[in-house]
Amino acid sequence: MSFRFSELAAITHGTILSLHEDQVITHLITDSRSNSITFGSLFIAIKGKRHDGHLFIQDLYKKGIRQFIVEKDAFHNAQLAILTHANIIAVDNSINALQKLASIHRSHFQLPVIGITGSNGKTIVKEWLAQLLAKDYCIIKNPKSYNSQIGVPLSVWQINASHDLGIFEAGISEPGEMEKLEKIICPEWGIFTTIGTAHDEGFLSTEQKIEEKLKLFKHSKLIIYRKDYTLIDTLVPKSKKLTWSLKDHTSDLYVAELIKTTESCTILIHYAKSSYSLTIPFSDDASIENSLHCITLLFYLSIPVEEIQQRVSLLKSVSMRLELKQGINDCYLIDDTYNNDLAGIEMALDFLAQQPIQKTKTVILSDVLESSMTDEELYKQIGLLLTSRHVERLIGIGDHITMIDAYFNGKKEFYKTTSELIKNTNRTLFQHEIILIKGARKFEFEKIAELLQQKIHGTILEVNLDALTHNLNFYRNKLTPNTKLMVMVKALAYGSGSYEVAHLLQFHRVDYLAVAYADEGIYLREHGISLPIMVMNPSEDAFEKIVNYHLEPEIYSIRLLESLQSYLTLTKKNCSIHLEIETGMHRLGIEEKDIDKLCIILKNNPSIRIKSIFSHLAASEDSNQDSFSKKQINQFQKLAKHIESTIEYSCIKHILNSAGIIRFPEAHMDMVRLGIGLYGIGVAGEESLIPVSRLKTTISQIKEIPIGDSVGYGRKKIATQPLRIATIAIGYADGFSRAFSNGVGSVWVNGKKASVVGNVCMDMTMIDITTIDAKEGDEVVIFGKELSITKVADWIHTIPYELLTQLNDRVKRVYYKE
Repeated sequence: MSFRFSELAAITHGTILSLHEDQVITHLITDSRSNSITFGSLFIAIKGKRHDGHLFIQDLYKKGIRQFIVEKDAFHNAQLAILTHANIIAVDNSINALQKLASIHRSHFQLPVIGITGSNGKTIVKEWLAQLLAKDYCIIKNPKSYNSQIGVPLSVWQINASHDLGIFEAGISEPGEMEKLEKIICPEWGIFTTIGTAHDEGFLSTEQKIEEKLKLFKHSKLIIYRKDYTLIDTLVPKSKKLTWSLKDHTSDLYVAELIKTTESCTILIHYAKSSYSLTIPFSDDASIENSLHCITLLFYLSIPVEEIQQRVSLLKSVSMRLELKQGINDCYLIDDTYNNDLAGIEMALDFLAQQPIQKTKTVILSDVLESSMTDEELYKQIGLLLTSRHVERLIGIGDHITMIDAYFNGKKEFYKTTSELIKNTNRTLFQHEIILIKGARKFEFEKIAELLQQKIHGTILEVNLDALTHNLNFYRNKLTPNTKLMVMVKALAYGSGSYEVAHLLQFHRVDYLAVAYADEGIYLREHGISLPIMVMNPSEDAFEKIVNYHLEPEIYSIRLLESLQSYLTLTKKNCSIHLEIETGMHRLGIEEKDIDKLCIILKNNPSIRIKSIFSHLAASEDSNQDSFSKKQINQFQKLAKHIESTIEYSCIKHILNSAGIIRFPEAHMDMVRLGIGLYGIGVAGEESLIPVSRLKTTISQIKEIPIGDSVGYGRKKIATQPLRIATIAIGYADGFSRAFSNGVGSVWVNGKKASVVGNVCMDMTMIDITTIDAKEGDEVVIFGKELSITKVADWIHTIPYELLTQLNDRVKRVYYKE
């Protein structure tokens, strides 16, 4: 089903502001970073609490977008004079307009749909069902976890006449949302996975939350769920129940026994008066539960048990995020190997195109198995996608992908199998590239990822870019629209990686970045960061680079100011500066007695322009020091006012850090400085923050230690009972402090804490796993959601800042989006 732009006004109840050429709508875009710029693309500008798509309309127009849905209250009609060849419709609410458009599109297709909701497991169940039913149906589903008020309509818009089954997940955070999604999805069958605490704040009770989620199945024939969740069982209408249980033998599918091994689980099932045994390739409780939702549906669909066993044995863990990893030979990898349907390919290519890294863009792609198109249609479409995302090199694997040859003009090479590629590839053939690896499971592309991934170190710091965005918006919501935001990216962005974080901040249009030294600012400039950058500790020998790279030094003394003045006079150049005023921190800053001399120098040297005046609170997080903090604020305001009146122009004024933003809203002034709070570490009142970083490593070796033997340097641990010790691949050279030695610190292994045994070594640490089921190669979490970084820092009487900034460069950073 296709619509022309002129039809959208009736569908969305909008008003046409401009109609230059009545195009057919082919693509819906809500993310301004999208590279899906084709004839027929429609950008829907959404004004949310934290981001406003209307700010990017002119940029998208320059890129070639010519069709827009805008909100009446957010779009300025003066822009029509610039958007001369655009089609524009104004609506009351852009999200509602998107949903109406998707709902009308859905109504033209009569395919059966499985709807999935719940607190956890939605995406896993959806992806597994798509794998399990791929033999029987041509399936359309949400890409990854596109289950929101925006993600669902974008997913449903992809339905076409070739599909004969839809599988869509839906998530909500407040009442009233699911009714809208139900009209878009219209599921015939439903699966309710679990009920948990996610989004509890949006509902009055768990019962209300279940009732709201059940609205997805208002017109469904049946709802599959675990009967052991008593409250769900009570609220599901009797006529729609299809249940499974680990406890209740009256359920439709009763699990009589679970027989677990380390890597699998055999399930003894009673269904429809018969007994069966199935083995799944997982043994953890969450995977067992998710698989039983799927198995119950397969039994309902009358798939023979032998076929069910064959299919579930091939299930694998699903990666629900796109990751950017360091690779060999100055390459970066985007490892997205868990599926390769067309929607997933497009999403992964968008992620590739959004990376500003100045490297050759390479895609390694297998035959696309999850499609109902003819090969010619399919590979023509993929060729156009590769071209529009400026992919320069393609490596294709499989029997059919060679058909793309006629539709992609970049460099290309083809292989029949993954093994053939690996056999005929020298790793040196990949240099200075950003490589997307995307293939169907049968092609075992994990072997390619293993070949190309940097092997320097097994310890990884995972950086969640979605969490970072969430935290940024949390603080932004505390500010008035007129208050600017400076974000600290010094010390490798508190260990997270300065360039990658700075790029995200630039996209989200923060006002300023701050670094500690000029070299950090130069690195950002050389990697495409154009935001104003303050250098907090400039050296006199760096003035030339500071000026040449358009950096702005912090001036904290008369001596430094006079030195800068001399340089500018000699070179006949200009420079913007930031003045730090001493108010009680006694670290850096111009003292009150020197203010008049400062003003004289500035008035006599117009080549120096003050961009901002600022100071530091010494104890903004400590309520016991509030009187001192307020004294600092008052003194700063008095001195800043004096400076401005003397130099006769206004400057940006700021004194608050992350804690201060929360605790002293009356002192937000012209700008605030966001530091550690961006990375998910805050004070009281910041419970909504999400930790950005997760540090993990692996078990290298496991040893049995008899009574009387010692462990580690200095024989600091003598076994008084038999011990099972694991050596993990992290030490003090990585940033894991020696202070964690001898039981002071612990790590997280397979759901349990394991204490440090003996002294932490330079590259390794020993831990006690005597009571933990673990094997060599298992993941070990140093800090993350399992062990909060604040708690870990407390063990050695330090602060999270220190743990983050001490992480060595050899610790790989992996950046991901959910």
